[in-house]
Amino acid sequence: MSALATWIGAATLAIWLYLVLGHGGFWLARQRDTRGLPPAPAAWPSVVAVVPARDEADVIARSIGSLAAQDYPGEFRIILVDDGSSDGTGDIAMGLASGRVTAMRGKPLAPGWTGKLWAVSQGIAAAGTPTYLWLTDADIEHAPETLRTLVTRAEGGGLGLVSLMAKLRCDHLAERALIPAFVYFFQMLYPFSRVNGRGAGAAAGGCMLVRRTTLEAAGGIAAIRGALIDDCTFGALIKREAPIWLGLTERSRSIRPYDGVAPIAAMISRSAYAQLDYSPLKLAGTMMGMALVYAAPPLLAVFGTGLARALGAAAWLLMAMSFLPMLHVYRRTPAWSLALPLIAAFYAGCTLLSAWQHGQGRGGMWKGRAQAAQQ
Repeated sequence: MSALATWIGAATLAIWLYLVLGHGGFWLARQRDTRGLPPAPAAWPSVVAVVPARDEADVIARSIGSLAAQDYPGEFRIILVDDGSSDGTGDIAMGLASGRVTAMRGKPLAPGWTGKLWAVSQGIAAAGTPTYLWLTDADIEHAPETLRTLVTRAEGGGLGLVSLMAKLRCDHLAERALIPAFVYFFQMLYPFSRVNGRGAGAAAGGCMLVRRTTLEAAGGIAAIRGALIDDCTFGALIKREAPIWLGLTERSRSIRPYDGVAPIAAMISRSAYAQLDYSPLKLAGTMMGMALVYAAPPLLAVFGTGLARALGAAAWLLMAMSFLPMLHVYRRTPAWSLALPLIAAFYAGCTLLSAWQHGQGRGGMWKGRAQAAQQ
């Protein structure tokens, strides 16, 4: 048994050494919208923001207000698409219509589309021919200089897509415990340095500025119409046509509260099983992998002996160290880093919940719609 524990300890330490030293520096949180920004363009291109909204009555005015207040020197318009809301979002949206804001009621959901992408497609169709489309969510509030920063980076780098990982709310206890890890795990799946280089494409759906001609060359939004993880699918689609950039920001912030564990679990489980292609084999492999990577180090450090204990403690230390930069981004105490194994266990549970919900025909549940493809 001690020999097996030692082998497990060696394996988990090797994994963490790779993650920390060889996985694109994902944990360093260095890709920021404030760093490496090129000079402002000589002429500011036209932009249309497209905002899909479904049952967002509590946040829509604040979100659209932040868009309308953008300090952008070029031509800029906003199209808000009400996606069959039942809470008065549509009425609020119509009341927000102005010279810069157009509000429209979306058509009934078309077969084969997810609700958000169907709404986005209608907004794009109404946008005309701007140089850029700014796809942003109805629960994101943007600082006045956000659009200028996005366009400056896109124009200066000849990019097809610039996407920002919006700063998520982190006020309540459940948010403080679980939200920083959401971004940490996202960066582990899609290291931003690799996304911005030759690695896989990805994006963060809350804030995406895409060059219209690049999107059209890639097949338009219809090319991903059934995608549940639409942002990363979108990033991969655009990267086949042009370079992209993804980074962290303080300028765009989510104003959706997660007042408890249940809303966070719902957010995670909505798409976790889709990330595994709805595969039971991948699900089983993921659970075993998470047990080795996150559970084994603290268990060996606490209950192991000799070399196995030392290996487990070293792996746990690397794990905790890798979480510190993201905790700093969210202004959380470093003590949370030691709790990462427990946080990972919660995310593993949400992944299992996602698979169960899919089996019950409720996969991808969002605002009353089950959107996951049935196998």
